[in-house]
Amino acid sequence: MDGNVPVLKIIMVGTGGVGKSALTLQFMYDEFVENYEPTKADSYRKQVRIDGFIDYHHMNKRSGDNEVMVDILDTAGQEDYAAIRDNYFRSGEGFLCVFSITEAESYAAIRDFREQILRVKGDDVNIPFLLVGNKADLDERRVVSQEEAQKLADSWNVPYIETSAKTRMNVDTIFNHLLKDIYTKKIADAQTSNGTKAKKPKKRKKTKCLLL
Repeated sequence: MDGNVPVLKIIMVGTGGVGKSALTLQFMYDEFVENYEPTKADSYRKQVRIDGFIDYHHMNKRSGDNEVMVDILDTAGQEDYAAIRDNYFRSGEGFLCVFSITEAESYAAIRDFREQILRVKGDDVNIPFLLVGNKADLDERRVVSQEEAQKLADSWNVPYIETSAKTRMNVDTIFNHLLKDIYTKKIADAQTSNGTKAKKPKKRKKTKCLLL
């Protein structure tokens, strides 16, 4: 494990039973666990190579390096406790917000999760975020249409992707997509921070004028 590899933190968000853990375990270990019921939040780490990743070697200091360390926090009901939930959301750099296409209540809850994340993140609408409709293998039991979910995602200006933890459909896609978004934002934030530091002398001068 290389200490120079950037660590990117993903938070799995959604109501119980939508398949957050199943998606995480499928991504981590290539296995499907149907009746996994975590009693506490679980954290996973894995070094991955992201396909089609933009070469940001000026940040990594290593040209052509597509390796990142993904840190996934799989929440497990603690969303009900505001202080714990807010700490989770505050620590996350990107969010996979998961609902089941077979459960209307899980879809309805997505709006609240989105609002809570934005509140904790200071209304940063550009926070890396994917809306995920899981259990696509159960299409005959679908109650949330693809068009409806896509319309909601479009209103938030975020991607919508349907998955199946059981068949592994789009599992790698959602994690890779979010990791790219997180890393791109890290680059932009770092550049903004450097630009702000360069302007500090001007800010002091403005403050002095206001005092006069």
